[in-house]
Amino acid sequence: MKVIEPQDEFFMREAIKEAEKAQEIQEVPIGAVLVINGEIISRAHNLRETDQNAIAHAELLAIDKACRQTGSWRLEDSTLYVTLEPCPMCAGAIILSRVNRVVYGASDPKGGCAGTLMNLLQDERFNHQCEMTKGVLEKECGQLLSDFFRSLRERKKLAKKMKDDQGKINLQ
Repeated sequence: MKVIEPQDEFFMREAIKEAEKAQEIQEVPIGAVLVINGEIISRAHNLRETDQNAIAHAELLAIDKACRQTGSWRLEDSTLYVTLEPCPMCAGAIILSRVNRVVYGASDPKGGCAGTLMNLLQDERFNHQCEMTKGVLEKECGQLLSDFFRSLRERKKLAKKMKDDQGKINLQ
């Protein structure tokens, strides 16, 4: 586990901005930025619902954009900042694209594969491992997700109540 570097909070705040963009369009608020030599090469946020695409995770979209931007699938000198611990799919893409370092905010107890459920990013059985820093702006990143899912539950509860009320009105 690598220590927090001075620029980590700055770039995580940029990833949070991406997560907020996702939230504005009713997507799960996860954002990512990919940095090479202190410069953001790509930024992305979740688009699974918008695109109806299971692989439209922030990390994958940021990696795809960075590969196109650099003209290479090898992102060896890069750091990926993401607001939530990568899932198994994203961790695999991170390894395969040779990202050098991953910095994430909130841990994911249900799907995290950068140390919580397992640690794919540093598994020595793979031909590439990543440096990793976790917990950067963890409270802010976690709060975005908590607020989003609380709001989603409230909207579903309200929709159910409205549907129930509509049924009562029709019966009278």
